[in-house]
Amino acid sequence: MGCSGCSTGRGCSTASPSLPGGCKNNGSCGVGGCNKLNVFDWLANMELPGGQAPFDIVEVRFKNSRKEFYRNTLGLQLNVGDVVAVEASTSGHDVGVVSISGELVRLQMQKKNVKADSEEVKKIFRKAKPYDIDKWREAQGLEQATMYSARTIAVKLKLDMKISDVEYRGDRTKAIFYYTAEGRVDFRELIKVLADEFKIRIEMKQIGARQEAGRLGSIGSCGRELCCSTWLTDFRSVSTSAARYQQLSLNPLKLAGQCGKLKCCLNYELDSYMDALKDFPEVNNVKLETEKGRAFHQKTDIFKRTMFFSYTSEPDNFIAMSIERVKEVMALNAQGAKPDDLNIKVVATKIIEKAPDYENVVGQDSLTRFDKSKKRNNNKSRNRKPKVNQANNPNQSVAGGEAKPNQSPNQNRPNPNQNRPNQNRPNQNQNKPNPNQNNNRPRPNNNRPRPNNNNNKPPQPPQAN
Repeated sequence: MGCSGCSTGRGCSTASPSLPGGCKNNGSCGVGGCNKLNVFDWLANMELPGGQAPFDIVEVRFKNSRKEFYRNTLGLQLNVGDVVAVEASTSGHDVGVVSISGELVRLQMQKKNVKADSEEVKKIFRKAKPYDIDKWREAQGLEQATMYSARTIAVKLKLDMKISDVEYRGDRTKAIFYYTAEGRVDFRELIKVLADEFKIRIEMKQIGARQEAGRLGSIGSCGRELCCSTWLTDFRSVSTSAARYQQLSLNPLKLAGQCGKLKCCLNYELDSYMDALKDFPEVNNVKLETEKGRAFHQKTDIFKRTMFFSYTSEPDNFIAMSIERVKEVMALNAQGAKPDDLNIKVVATKIIEKAPDYENVVGQDSLTRFDKSKKRNNNKSRNRKPKVNQANNPNQSVAGGEAKPNQSPNQNRPNPNQNRPNQNRPNQNQNKPNPNQNNNRPRPNNNRPRPNNNNNKPPQPPQAN
């Protein structure tokens, strides 16, 4: 049998009432319920030492978050998810689901300050029979209609109260009415009317707003189920100082939970903020004096250890300062000195974000996306300097002389190929025919006298030795 006794109506019953829910791990995996204060039994698969009997007390869960401890006097083999008939506080019996068994129950009793020999621990009668389960389900089907009728009667009697939930006992002889009210309510007349209307015994139980939210269950602003309906059992007081320490805006619409009170999660990280704030200087109603003017505190980034100040003449410009710098300026002001400036870069209050372009993410739509690399290679080849040939270089130095002023410094370096021995390589052009030379072709015989150009020149005078 699963958790058909919760207000969510998401019962996850199995095929047989005697089999536990979950993944056949003796019902100890905790996934067979509706997540109403489930406890993972991490001691389920551990064997007891030899000669030690298992713990004879089990924890039984009733509708929503009501849990009680019962003694297994008959030595029944009970697992998580088993439906049992237990002893009621008055005459009769009640039906519930086993939530924890074994040695983990001993730890839960120590946590809730319940002694094993206490009179609060009642007995388990038996495992629930099909007749007990059918009667229990019929009683659960009457709870919703009974609650609406009780609300109508309370309005007629002009009682300042809100009936939030009704729980029938397993034998259908008694019902518990849970209500919330701002003050004390005289409901004696209401009990008489309800007893005549439903022919059962009535018990009125007042609960708080947080207990009401935990019993009914809901989804919080974080998107998860409420902590009070899933795992939180102790409701500690939450004050507005917890929001002030965490630098939260005191907006009741955001800080309040489903119950109308401050959220319990405000206390979760409060200790971390308190430890981080120990190193920060007290700057309430304190202004930093500088030569440029007075600076007042704007906000604090606790985990970045940064404080933001603004000059009275420039309230829109936030100046980020470290804790050490703030303490240094405060120490100078205490001595009557003023620094020239805060010497911290001004942080822009407005950040412009560029919207991403999802149409052309990697440039696959561009037809010229491969031309950039070609142009770049062509520009490199154009900018290359031509190599200088030393044989044709007019600025080459003469042997024994100095280099000309236009000669580059690389030309004076010794040629590594100059002193190498000349290898006897065959002359490749030796056997090649000369296109200008034709031995078989007869040359023309020119018998014309050639003019002697030397005859026209004047005689040269003899040179002196």
